[in-house]
Amino acid sequence: MDQDKKDKQKKKFQLRKMLSELGKYRARHTELISVYIPAGYQIQNILNQIADEAGTARNIKSSGTRKNVTTALERMLQHLRQYKKTPENGIAVFAGNISEREGQMDVRDWSVEPPEPLNVKIYRCDQTFFLEPLKEQMEVTATYGLVVMDRREASVALLKGKTIVPVWSDNSFVPGKFGVGGQSAGRMARVIEGMAKDWYKKVGEVVNKVFTQEKVKGIIIGGPGPTKDELLAGNALRTEIKKMVIAVKAVGYTGDFGLKELVERSEDVLSKEEVSEETVVMQKFLLLLATRQNMVAYGEAKVNAALDARAVDTLLVSENLPEAQIFKYIEKAEESGAEVISISIETKEGQQLAGMGGIAAILRYAI
Repeated sequence: MDQDKKDKQKKKFQLRKMLSELGKYRARHTELISVYIPAGYQIQNILNQIADEAGTARNIKSSGTRKNVTTALERMLQHLRQYKKTPENGIAVFAGNISEREGQMDVRDWSVEPPEPLNVKIYRCDQTFFLEPLKEQMEVTATYGLVVMDRREASVALLKGKTIVPVWSDNSFVPGKFGVGGQSAGRMARVIEGMAKDWYKKVGEVVNKVFTQEKVKGIIIGGPGPTKDELLAGNALRTEIKKMVIAVKAVGYTGDFGLKELVERSEDVLSKEEVSEETVVMQKFLLLLATRQNMVAYGEAKVNAALDARAVDTLLVSENLPEAQIFKYIEKAEESGAEVISISIETKEGQQLAGMGGIAAILRYAI
């Protein structure tokens, strides 16, 4: 596993732990504060906003709530002042009084730099911490490429979980209808077709470069009219890029609206892709179990022994295991650099894993 993947995996493990902890807390009043700072946003602007909120909080009538909120905001300000700039993927910060006893103070703060870029800016004060944007990132298992285009406009983006990350957008200036006739009409038509070919070539160059660098699992192309099909049928896309196209969808728009519509219309394809990934790794495990039993392990005792021997290449964890047990396995896998794949129980293979104790491993070498 390369270092970038290890780092991202580690961030997800840490995020899972923090979400588990924060999800347990509930305040008597709206005094638990959640702040999300998106990637690229000026952190000083957030500091100014929180300082303003602290000033407003001093007007809260209930003395207990007022003290809890102002103290939490002060802790949050102290924490964020440690950053000279917003981290690469943004940052989420939480603070509040988590004491279970009325009138007692136990104000704590947490922060996390998420594994994927945040694209939302949120300030929320509620009875619970607002965790949904981070929970969505926990669902990210692969990155997909998105392209929406017509002859006038094109946008290229990455889909990470439910988050659309724009990468490139441009206008072509290819003319639409024209009103000349005779020989001029034919000449104009040839000019327009030449401009369209140049446009396809430009879009293709961006798609080839971006989706090779990002190592996307699959590509979805969409747009109004035939342009999307012409892009795929022509020579603008490299052969290996064409092979990665998993769907071509008709959508009514280009730009940001078109990207959103493309994702909505591709939910069926994406859900099959995610289930397919789990199925492939489980089928590999089951094949090895039938043919080379010394290259796999299953059940708590054997998997723990393989982890202790640093022999695990891929750890398969059933999502219906107790949370504390999952965290324990994740920590041990992290120590040895093993990849961890969460297996749902919605597939036949996932149910087989659950029936085998919910934990299994594909090994690096026989033991």
